Amino acid sequence: MTHSSASSNKTQLRCPLQEHLLQRRNSRENLDRFIPNRSAIDFDYAHYMLTEGKKGKENPSANSSPSREAYRKQLAETFNMNRTRILAFKNKPPTPVEAIPNDFSSAAHQVKAAKPRRHIPQTSERTLDAPDIMDDYYLNLLDWGSSNVLSIALGSTVYLWDASDGNTSELVTVDEESGPVTSVKWAPDGKHIAVGLNNSEVQLWDSTANRLLRTLRGGHASRVGALDWNNHVLTTGGMDGQIVNNDVRVRAHIVETYRGHQQEVCGLKWSASGQQLASGGNDNLLHIWDRSVASSNTPTQWLHRLEDHTAAVKALAWCPFQGNLLASGGGGGDRCIKFWNTHTGACLNSVDTGSQVCALLWNKNERELLSSHGFTQNQLTLWKYPSMVKIAELTGHTSRVLFMAQSPDGCTVASAAGDETLRFWNVFGTPEVAKPAPKAAAEPFAHLNRIR
Repeated sequence: MTHSSASSNKTQLRCPLQEHLLQRRNSRENLDRFIPNRSAIDFDYAHYMLTEGKKGKENPSANSSPSREAYRKQLAETFNMNRTRILAFKNKPPTPVEAIPNDFSSAAHQVKAAKPRRHIPQTSERTLDAPDIMDDYYLNLLDWGSSNVLSIALGSTVYLWDASDGNTSELVTVDEESGPVTSVKWAPDGKHIAVGLNNSEVQLWDSTANRLLRTLRGGHASRVGALDWNNHVLTTGGMDGQIVNNDVRVRAHIVETYRGHQQEVCGLKWSASGQQLASGGNDNLLHIWDRSVASSNTPTQWLHRLEDHTAAVKALAWCPFQGNLLASGGGGGDRCIKFWNTHTGACLNSVDTGSQVCALLWNKNERELLSSHGFTQNQLTLWKYPSMVKIAELTGHTSRVLFMAQSPDGCTVASAAGDETLRFWNVFGTPEVAKPAPKAAAEPFAHLNRIR
């Protein structure tokens, strides 16, 4: 049996993007058992309630006066006799400790209440099968578009998973001469998607019509493993070390070429302003390119050539709250997350994570950074910025977590790994509800006619 037929049989046995369901127990085993906790039960009070406590409830004595009734209630309250529950199912709560002396209680009231700490679930909220995903550090096989549809390349097929209803569709399966698929990237409109191929071509698809719009050729000599959009310009990075800007609106689509990497380009990210491009390669180099000095006639010179990493640079993430701040992550021989001022080229900080850094994502609402890793824990780590204190470590993947993508609202993160699973993590909290615009202050005497 050939490898391709064997893998296709495996894919048929495991339907792509089907949810992992935990094995349900036998229905008889799912019954709840409520076992009283003897050490937490007040047996004297329980005996009183079962014997004496009910007397007189239904037929109160005629001679009970209001004062006697008030005295009885006060007595019951003092001796904690108003309880209705006899059995206890939990341990007694610990007695409260007076943390602050009474002298300082007034000052304590003046201290501003601390912001409640966000709960970060330690397990993935959903797990989908991702059979035949390529376990290749240099590729970029996962992206989440602005229309809330997630794209993932499994072997030679690109699948679309609609996060709003959980429906899966197949976008394209490329032939053996072209495939496998080596990168996917949604255009900003969430409708068009670029698909990079092993044969150096890039296809542009209309996902709503399921139609191939055009194929970009001639930019690269080998596989295209990195893609990013800057409005109508699609930037492609190849195994040949070339970076090409393609204007997808025109026939002669190659408008600029950036040459600076000697080996495969595996990371590409445009800044939010669209002015600066960060590129990382297997040559351990990180380049910053400036759009304003790009030239169509000659290869563009980089703005900064950063040589601090000691392994391949794939993980790149521009900070959402500081336009010139870039985070980059190094491969297995480096293991560091580094922070850069891209105006000056200065390295602001470097943190050794202890394992291969595969992907980086910023939290859009808080000053936090999420990293995904390889050997040995295959974890996702949430860091507080700029202190780089670990907030949480999310485990579950059994192979290196090569790819991460963020939902349009910025709250959910999808991760895909060599273990052939796609996991969803509610790591960045819940979406912030947009506050209503404050009403304009009413003018005094607005109800009266203006004085002319």
